[in-house]
Amino acid sequence: MLTAKQQQLLSYIKHHLDQGGVSPSFEEMKEALDLKSKSGIHRLISALEERGFIRRLPNRARALEILKLPDGMPVAERTEEPAAATSVTPLRKAPTAPARTIPIAANDVIEIPLHGRIAAGLPIEAMESDTMLPVPAALLGAGDHYALEVSGDSMIEAGIFDGDFALIQRTETARDGQIVVALIDENEATLKYFHHDGRKVRLDPANRDHEPQTYEARQVRIQGRLAGLLRRYN
Repeated sequence: MLTAKQQQLLSYIKHHLDQGGVSPSFEEMKEALDLKSKSGIHRLISALEERGFIRRLPNRARALEILKLPDGMPVAERTEEPAAATSVTPLRKAPTAPARTIPIAANDVIEIPLHGRIAAGLPIEAMESDTMLPVPAALLGAGDHYALEVSGDSMIEAGIFDGDFALIQRTETARDGQIVVALIDENEATLKYFHHDGRKVRLDPANRDHEPQTYEARQVRIQGRLAGLLRRYN
C-alpha cells in the first residue's frame, strides 16, 4: 500500500509521461509535492521501486519506467487476440505486443544529507548537520542515502582518502568484508571493513600501518554500507 506522497508522485510522473513521453525533472517533482529538497524525491522513487511500481532502466542516470498503478493494472497496453476466423483453416494467434517502455528523463544530480566527518583512522564522533551534498544520481542505487566526509588515512588501500565524501546507504545489517559505518558504544563512528570474529566484531582498516579494532558485538551498531565515493580536486 502506497503512502499519499508516493501515490501523488506516481500519478504526477504518469501524467507527464502520458502528456509528452518524458517525465518531470526532480525540481518539478519537488515543487509539485511541496517538498523542501530533492532528496525527498529520491527517497520516494526508491520506495516506489522497492514496491514494484517502477524500475530503473540500465545505463542511464535515473531513467525509470512505470510497471503498474496502485490498483495493480499494468501501464503498458497489449494487443488483443483476433476474433475467431470463419475460414476452414484456423488462424494463428497474433503475438502479444511487448510492454511499452516509458522512460523518465535523466536527472543528473540529487541532494543527500551531509552528516559531518567520520574517521577512517581512530574512531571520532560523526556530527550531524543540515548541510546537503549534490551527488551524481548514477552513483546511488535503491534505498536511502547520506554522505560523510572522511577523516584519516586508515582506508587508503581501499582507495578512500582523507577529505573524500563517503556515500552511505542506510542499513542496519552487513556481510563480512563490506565497508560499513560502525557506531561504537553509541558515541563514536568509524568507516571500516566489517567482520564477525567469533562472538565479537572486528573492524579492519585498509592500511598496513593501522591495527584492527575488536569489540563486543553489543558495542557495535551498523549505520550504513559504503555505496560510493566523491572526491574533490582543488
